[in-house]
Amino acid sequence: MNSMSEFSINNVGVKVGLEIHQQLATNKKLFCNCVPTDTEEYSIKFQRKLRAAKSELGEYDPAALFEKSKSKSISYYANPESSCLVEQDEEPPHELDDDAKRISLIIASALKSEIFSEIYPMRKTVVDGSNTTGFQRTMLISQGGSYEVEGTTIGIQSICLEEDAAKNLGDEGIVRKFGLERLGIPLVEIATDPFEVEPQHIKKIALALGRILRSTKKVKRGLGSIRQDVNVSIKDGGVVIEVKGVQQLDQLEKVVEYEAKRQQGLLEISKELQKRDWVHDKENDRKDITDLFSKCKSKIIQNAIKKEHKIFGISFKKMAGMFGFSPYEGIRLGKEIAELVRFFGIGGVFHSDELPNYGVEKIDIENLKEVIKINEEDAFLILAATDEKIHVVINQIISRIEFIKNNGIPIDTRLATVNGETKFLRPRPGAARMYPETDIPPIIISKKELEKAKENIPKSWDESILELQTKYKINPQLAEQIFDSKYIELFENIFQKRTSKNGKADATFISSILCSTIPSLERKGLNSKLLKNEEIEKTFEMLDSGDITKESIDIIFENIMAGKSKTTLEAMKNTSIEAVKESDLEEIIKKIVEKNQEIIKNQKERAIGPLMGIAMKELRGKASGEMINNLLLKNIKNMLKDI
Repeated sequence: MNSMSEFSINNVGVKVGLEIHQQLATNKKLFCNCVPTDTEEYSIKFQRKLRAAKSELGEYDPAALFEKSKSKSISYYANPESSCLVEQDEEPPHELDDDAKRISLIIASALKSEIFSEIYPMRKTVVDGSNTTGFQRTMLISQGGSYEVEGTTIGIQSICLEEDAAKNLGDEGIVRKFGLERLGIPLVEIATDPFEVEPQHIKKIALALGRILRSTKKVKRGLGSIRQDVNVSIKDGGVVIEVKGVQQLDQLEKVVEYEAKRQQGLLEISKELQKRDWVHDKENDRKDITDLFSKCKSKIIQNAIKKEHKIFGISFKKMAGMFGFSPYEGIRLGKEIAELVRFFGIGGVFHSDELPNYGVEKIDIENLKEVIKINEEDAFLILAATDEKIHVVINQIISRIEFIKNNGIPIDTRLATVNGETKFLRPRPGAARMYPETDIPPIIISKKELEKAKENIPKSWDESILELQTKYKINPQLAEQIFDSKYIELFENIFQKRTSKNGKADATFISSILCSTIPSLERKGLNSKLLKNEEIEKTFEMLDSGDITKESIDIIFENIMAGKSKTTLEAMKNTSIEAVKESDLEEIIKKIVEKNQEIIKNQKERAIGPLMGIAMKELRGKASGEMINNLLLKNIKNMLKDI
């Protein structure tokens, strides 16, 4: 068997396509009057069960069948302020939101995409429970178009207007939970043509498209408001793999490199499998070994037995070494199988190439081999699952290995992980997943609407950055930061209010608070979602009125982002940072100087350094650094005169 090789992405002919999903900044949802609100307070709860149904072509969607095999129940949580009977699938959809249509036409025009005169709403089967209806409403707005990125033309395949899915609240056993506040928010889906570029350039391509969208000033900002899916294929693979859920642009390069490596690795695994004589033995491939392993020292197996799970051994003749075979680092057949197993809510699987280990001893393996009738040329898996799941999962494992052997790369939908890898999500949906929407008539796009959309094409990114620089007298780097942030509208509001009140405003200071202070607190693990825009504006108002100092801002934000306070006023109270009177400040500084005479005697005026640290710690944002510095220096000089 070949040893592990060094992978080079440049040798496999990678093609990449992007799918950008961008929420639109509208005042209501796509097919009802509910206002999009980010809330985690729910007063309504109901439950559904996923059921696979035949399409209009008389076929079951493979992804739906696969998802159904998990036997999950779906719990939905709703708040009447952010969702209604439409989201609960108890009422037909209302008319399409005009703002959403208008914004999507502007975006299509900006990308030089050809807009259709009639738009036909369609239903797209959704199999994970994130839509209460079992489908997503989507409309093809336009096709074709392009944009430029550093001299490279990136083609646009299609632009759709569709409703966002519900927010995944996580799983509890066999129950999957969703919040309905996000369901129905309008978003555009932009799919690019496949392109060949160096992986490090993919981020620039996605960023450029995101900037075109943000230039409209009609799209939502912040985490979760824009999502990137990426389609990856290699020259000899013959398939396109969709990777969903790339949240951060910095992930794109890693995800593409890993997925290309995985696909090429599977081709190498396929070649190795074809050298084996393994043929699936349907009659004798599995044995119940629950009793045999009842005294096994593996904690995993013992916990499974306590839960009344079955333990099965599965035989693979002539397959010794295949589960651990690794053509490239991190790519193994055993890993592929483990991902598949976890899809069914099963913790994992043991294979012969990693045992004895994990408490499974040599004697356990010898007993197992005797029971399932295998020798040193053969391989095996050990799997623990409920009685209702065990055979379903084993059959899926067998099917996947057979597919890899005969065809190479399984046609999956995969999920991006935080470390830049991909993992199995579900099989790729079939061609029959799209069918006509019967509750909404075709939507006519008038010539007037098209003309207005073209008139409202936003400035380019370069023009927008230059405008920010000129208008607010900030440097290019800061202009880029504020433009790319979720705070650009807030920045402009605060600047305007401060200018109206004071006759001027420091744009550099405002942008540094929004683009530096808040991200810095986020990196400490604090939650910026708790810091509402109105509280940020209130903090600046308190600064202008002299109630707080500049030094207080990060203290207030930290308190709110830590969940200790909800408002600026509450944070001020909880942290005791109201600005002190000048007379009180002078008294505090005088006492600090008196207490530290020895430092002043030894260091003279250089004592201002350590004393500044003492004063800032004691005052904690109650006075400006400039005032503290001036008073310290004054008092130090007076004391030195008397020494």
